Amino acid sequence: MKRALVCGAGGFIGGHLVRRLKDEGFWVRGVDLKHHEHAPTAADEFIIGDLRDQQVCRGITEFAYDEIYQLAADMGGAGYIFTGEHDADVMHNSATINLNMLHRVQQTGVGKIFYSSSACIYPAYNQEDPENPKCSEESAYPAAPDSEYGWEKLFSERLYASFHRNYGIQVRVARFHNIFGPYGTWTGGKEKAPAALCRKVAEAPEGGTIEIWGDGLQTRSFLYIDECLEGIRRQMQSDFMGPVNIGSDEMVTINALAELAMGIAGKRVFLKHIPGPTGVRGRNSDNELIHQELGWRPSRPLMEGMVKTYNWIEKQVSAAQK
Repeated sequence: MKRALVCGAGGFIGGHLVRRLKDEGFWVRGVDLKHHEHAPTAADEFIIGDLRDQQVCRGITEFAYDEIYQLAADMGGAGYIFTGEHDADVMHNSATINLNMLHRVQQTGVGKIFYSSSACIYPAYNQEDPENPKCSEESAYPAAPDSEYGWEKLFSERLYASFHRNYGIQVRVARFHNIFGPYGTWTGGKEKAPAALCRKVAEAPEGGTIEIWGDGLQTRSFLYIDECLEGIRRQMQSDFMGPVNIGSDEMVTINALAELAMGIAGKRVFLKHIPGPTGVRGRNSDNELIHQELGWRPSRPLMEGMVKTYNWIEKQVSAAQK
């Protein structure tokens, strides 16, 4: 039986990934600072541990794995990333985790290690036009991410590439573009746009008002979690190191995303635009490289994933209000 380690298994993507790996027959060890908040883990073994601590990293890598998935990071939505209030923690915490894990992999060996980078590494100067952003993989340089979160991700991409060159570690790097779905953070300030808007619509009365940061004309694309997992597994089963985008190319404005949530809810609410962190004006996944290398493109429309996500969040809202 193949063995896999999922770092960040208590998070949204990590929790789903553990279940996918178990379905494929892996023995899975998960590690995180916390248990998953919204679902029991499917891992064979789950360790509560801080990957910033080298002793914890030693303890979870006492044997070699066939595959390691390094998803652990200090992160959140725009309300967490773009205010600037958490920059030092974001950079220190995430970089320390990656330095620790690669050092241990160098010492113990592994079949392959996957690193989850982000679309936030792309230069802000290529994302000023909301209707025509440029996010092809080679456009990452000259570097100019719009947040310290993006700078740390770019540094860590180079860190993984360096360990590959110098120590022969088989790394796989993918840049995620706004992954969403059920069983993720939906309140508290770290949630991303799809979850935040689903929650706001679910909480609002008919004819009520919800707040949108900025003018709502900023554009993004959002990829449903199951599609993300398929992209990850295809890359890990291939010889393609990356970095490569894993995202949707169905671009929408934030206003349109809110309208989508209203349509699913069967409820009309009004949008109130207020000042707030918005990030770049436009971002969309360029999927030419992943299609060329892995034969993968997203197969599901945004609406399908939003229906599943809204229905799950509506249940959480209803339970919280009781």
